[in-house]
Amino acid sequence: MVVVVNMVVVNSVVVNSTAVFLDCAVCIYLYSLTVLCVYCCVYIAVYISVFLDCAVSYGSPGVEFTGLHRDAAAVAQIHFLQGQGRLLSLLDDNTLHLWELGGASRDRGGAKSEGVVYLEEKRNYSLLGRPGLESCSASRVTVLLLLRSCDLLCVGTEGGGIHFLDLPRLSLRDNQSLLLDQVMQSVPEDYRCGKSLGPVESLQEHPKQPGKILIGYSRGLVVLWDLSTCNAEHMFLGKQQLESLVWERSGSSFVSSHSDGGYSVWAVASGNTYTHQPVSSSIPYGPFPCKAINKILWRTIQSGCPVVLYSGGMPRASYGDRHCVTIQQDKQHVTLDFTSRVIDFFTVHTTDPEHDYDDPKALVVLLEEELVVIDLLTTGWPSVPPPYLAPLHSSAITTSCHLDNVPAKLWDRLAAAGNSQGVQPGVRHTHGVRHAHGSWPICGGKNLAPPPRQQELLLTGHEDGTVRFWNVSAVAMTPLYKLSTANVFHTDCDPNDDPLDPTNDPEALQEEWPPFRKVGCFDPYSDDPRLGIQKISLCKYSCRLVVAGTAGQVIVLGLSDEWSDHTVDVSTVDLLQDREGFTWKGHDRLEPRASPAPFPPGFQPLVLVQALPPASVTSVMLHAEWNLVAFGTSHGFGLFDYHRRTAVLARCTLHPNDSLAMEGPLSRVKSLKKSLRQSFRRIRKSRVSGKKRPIPTPTSKIQEANAALADQEEVAPVQRRIEPRSADDSLSGVVRCLCFADTYLRDGTHHGPHTHTPTHKQGHSPTHTGPTHTHVFSLPKVGAKTKFKLTAHEGCRVRRVAMVTVCSTAQEDYSETSLVCLTNLGDLHLFNVPALRPQVRYDCIRKEDISGIASCVFTRNGQGFYLISPSEYQRFSLSAKVITEPLCTVELERPLETHISDDAAIPLRANGTHRNQAEGLTEDPQCGLSSPPPLSPLDSPLSMADVSLDTTGELTVEDVRDFLT
Repeated sequence: MVVVVNMVVVNSVVVNSTAVFLDCAVCIYLYSLTVLCVYCCVYIAVYISVFLDCAVSYGSPGVEFTGLHRDAAAVAQIHFLQGQGRLLSLLDDNTLHLWELGGASRDRGGAKSEGVVYLEEKRNYSLLGRPGLESCSASRVTVLLLLRSCDLLCVGTEGGGIHFLDLPRLSLRDNQSLLLDQVMQSVPEDYRCGKSLGPVESLQEHPKQPGKILIGYSRGLVVLWDLSTCNAEHMFLGKQQLESLVWERSGSSFVSSHSDGGYSVWAVASGNTYTHQPVSSSIPYGPFPCKAINKILWRTIQSGCPVVLYSGGMPRASYGDRHCVTIQQDKQHVTLDFTSRVIDFFTVHTTDPEHDYDDPKALVVLLEEELVVIDLLTTGWPSVPPPYLAPLHSSAITTSCHLDNVPAKLWDRLAAAGNSQGVQPGVRHTHGVRHAHGSWPICGGKNLAPPPRQQELLLTGHEDGTVRFWNVSAVAMTPLYKLSTANVFHTDCDPNDDPLDPTNDPEALQEEWPPFRKVGCFDPYSDDPRLGIQKISLCKYSCRLVVAGTAGQVIVLGLSDEWSDHTVDVSTVDLLQDREGFTWKGHDRLEPRASPAPFPPGFQPLVLVQALPPASVTSVMLHAEWNLVAFGTSHGFGLFDYHRRTAVLARCTLHPNDSLAMEGPLSRVKSLKKSLRQSFRRIRKSRVSGKKRPIPTPTSKIQEANAALADQEEVAPVQRRIEPRSADDSLSGVVRCLCFADTYLRDGTHHGPHTHTPTHKQGHSPTHTGPTHTHVFSLPKVGAKTKFKLTAHEGCRVRRVAMVTVCSTAQEDYSETSLVCLTNLGDLHLFNVPALRPQVRYDCIRKEDISGIASCVFTRNGQGFYLISPSEYQRFSLSAKVITEPLCTVELERPLETHISDDAAIPLRANGTHRNQAEGLTEDPQCGLSSPPPLSPLDSPLSMADVSLDTTGELTVEDVRDFLT
């Protein structure tokens, strides 16, 4: 079976101290966010904009729940029903949905999961077309208020009306809607001026008097409304366009924020019906015109002055393009400067009604590209490293590599190096160098998943020259350590600009006004595209790492626990070997840093190998026992001894006609554009040829011949399905895979170390015009022992191949080793070895998702990862025994409704498509699963299970043509 688990993008966030909620997806990775909503302190529910009909909620690390709406509409708002285990969601089609946690007993991998709770939808309600409501445009919901009693929902609309729904029945209260005309009757005549009050912008319940709500209209009017008497108790006649409202905890005053970049404090005095002026007003970043303060929070502290937090308000001319949240407390003033748009924010604070103060502990900011948490209890207000939802795409992902069964010593050293990177200038931490998961303020629920059997790492290479190490041993994808290779070269990036460098002077940063502080790690801008990481190879036994980049750079690194200042040794390997007739027209190679550079604890560079010409590295392989690293490009491959700092071998694989290989990646883009232009010209010619033709002339006959040739060119790919390609269309000399092996090549009795280097001329060529084959060769004759031909009916080509070990759910000591093959159609084929008998085929990735197929990486235990968007990884499993999913529970005030759910009924999503597990399985009835003798996987540096044959590198013209065809 195939089990698919999604990582998600966020839309909206809610927090509640005793409520719970949703996610059954496995490594959740966000970004593309839209709204955030609050209740108190432990659960954070996050909603999606990419999968518009889905919702995800998080608690403490490992506590996740997922809900899937039946309708494909975006989630606009979410709210918890405190203590009830229920969640309310609002979609952009004006429908409300009530979710509820229920218990289930499920059989996963041969083990029962008792006490696990899951989310299910109970009711829904549509506000459109209801009698007594405004027109469709005027009835659009702008704001929701769930009373603390959780029995009434107040719905504010675009037309200024407010409607009330009973909970949890989710039914409209008849004849109790508060329409705009009723409010206007109580407004003074001189305030009306013939103008509408505008949409409802904010609804806030009185903190001390249940049943009284504060209603804020866009024009500036604020009304204190008594729900029990259906009367306006007090009116605050504001004159500035309103953005948001917040109560002061005692209920004696409230704060309003406005479109002019200011905020006002209003006193709620008894006896007066109207208040014309606020107690105080302030424009923090005036006096020049400022942008609106979109939201404001006012939190009281027992030990000092209140904390004011607000988004926006920047000077329009100077900093109007900044995305900021400001924190002010007495004389302390910090402007948090983010690299993506602020969607929403809230504080984690005391919600006990008997408590007189808020005493906020943390600030949670939802951004368009990441989620940031600020510690409000620590001096300097530092950010808290997230145990989940870290921005996977802080820089564009260019490659990935999976490592399983990581030794404990390597794991601990990486974790220590990662902890040392969490130090921020000018910040005194109260819990050591870096915050642990215990400091994470979202801590609801209980994780019931057993400890992982082994430690797993996912390494991602990025466009800015960084390699990020992720802990993927469990459900969450937790950042462990980050490596940067930029300081090996001379680039435009100034190391003094790094805010995490402890040598920077924090006092100089505080002299700027506004007092900006860079927060978050999303930074999509690369200082030099040549720094991009293309290939990664890590030896978990010797702690040696090799990273290769876009400009032909191959860096060998070793793990160190101390800071080091040293110069990196540099060597060059000429892959052309002085061949005549080739001239490199692409980018220049990166200039190595000649002077010593500081390198923090972690992986530190030992030697830099630069391939000439400086083309992108398409394959790399490390053998630490032999101190060798092999690398390949579009021109050839090289073998380098990094211990002796000498080149062992260099071979050119270019064909004399491979002129395209010398033009670099930018020229390939131009070639693609040229091909597209030629295609459109052929289409236009073919359309012209279909029109009524004039009297034949010598010129028209020539045009007819050209049109006929164009028609032949267009028909040929349709008839053949696999389009023949010339040497100009693809690179026949590209080295796609490298493999070290101690095997028999010279004869059948003597073995020794060898390097196998398939290029586009050998093996599974993407330019092959016939069916794709899978071979098993016998050595030393290199003859095909077994072969399987993949059908070419749909244009099938091999994109990824790996050896995986699948364990039995019935027998603990039984396992099978299979060959898994991913094609350009997105389907997975499993073959037994060495017979290459097909076992099963799965639909895994949409064939239109060429970037997802190109990014797929397999694990040795039958799982895999691929990018479903630039910011999201999706994890899947080919094994019923090895499934990574959330198993968690929550203590509720109501009894759980327990039901038995079977695997076939579990809704799953593959690449944004809702499908059941049975729908994604297409098994050949003639090819049953075989049962060969148990094979134990080899856990050694030479294990073939560690080798994943990579038949693609970056996206090529062939990939695009596959998609277009």
